[in-house]
Amino acid sequence: MQPRPVSKPSKPLPALACDTHAHVFGPYDRFPLAVERRYTPPLAPFEDYVAMLDRVGMARGVLVHAAANGFDCRGTLDALARAPDRLRGIVVVPSATPDADLAAMNQSGVRGIRFTETDASVAGSPAGTLTLADLLEWGPRLHALDWHAQIWSNCQRFVAAAPALLSLGIPLVLDHMGYFKSAAGVADPDFQALLGLLDTGRIWVKLTVIRNSTQAPHYADVRPFHDALLRAAPDRLLWGSDWPYIGLNDNPPNVGNLLDLFDSWVNDTALRERIFTDNPAALYGFEN
Repeated sequence: MQPRPVSKPSKPLPALACDTHAHVFGPYDRFPLAVERRYTPPLAPFEDYVAMLDRVGMARGVLVHAAANGFDCRGTLDALARAPDRLRGIVVVPSATPDADLAAMNQSGVRGIRFTETDASVAGSPAGTLTLADLLEWGPRLHALDWHAQIWSNCQRFVAAAPALLSLGIPLVLDHMGYFKSAAGVADPDFQALLGLLDTGRIWVKLTVIRNSTQAPHYADVRPFHDALLRAAPDRLLWGSDWPYIGLNDNPPNVGNLLDLFDSWVNDTALRERIFTDNPAALYGFEN
């Protein structure tokens, strides 16, 4: 696989900036991949991840457990233990997980569970994937822990499920800008419905641009959606790199370039600080 390039962004990031979406994989002799998996990720151990954060100037990070490891969250939890003040985590664990184990994860810096329901996942979900139906069952336990649900779902699926999910009374954090079809345009009814749901004040959105676009590396097709989200919910937007770019092995993005792209789209110092620093601090419970 191609190495993941990391350049310094042209403009320094705000103090205590946070990359809210990345993954670690390996070393595989300690944290093996699941035998049944849809993809094989690049080797991306803790040391490489922290080097990426340091290179671009991210003081903080949020690690998201990925399905290639099944329900085995040891790699993510190991990373949190090695940088407890700097990192927070999102896990994927089976419903039989004891409350005591969840409490220990909370102490380690875990702040939520990820649920996935995309067209690809519905076609064949291996072990290590929780669905929106699972989220309905998890809701009371998430509420008790003061955790949120991180959701990777097609925009249409989320909009349809939103009334039931919002009734759980927990924050809902959407991966990949809500995961829309850029070809449908910003006037697409499902995306417009998502914008309307943001008025509830309970939905957060990660501005990870790469999964919605067919126009890398400048991603011009997602710019109108990005602008619409900035207008709709500036206090509940988060920035995520999506490092180490699972499935993008031939020409992986460069984190520094993605940050430069954000700065070319967002010419507002206060808003920039809100998205990189203030919003993630509030959601993930970082202490200043």
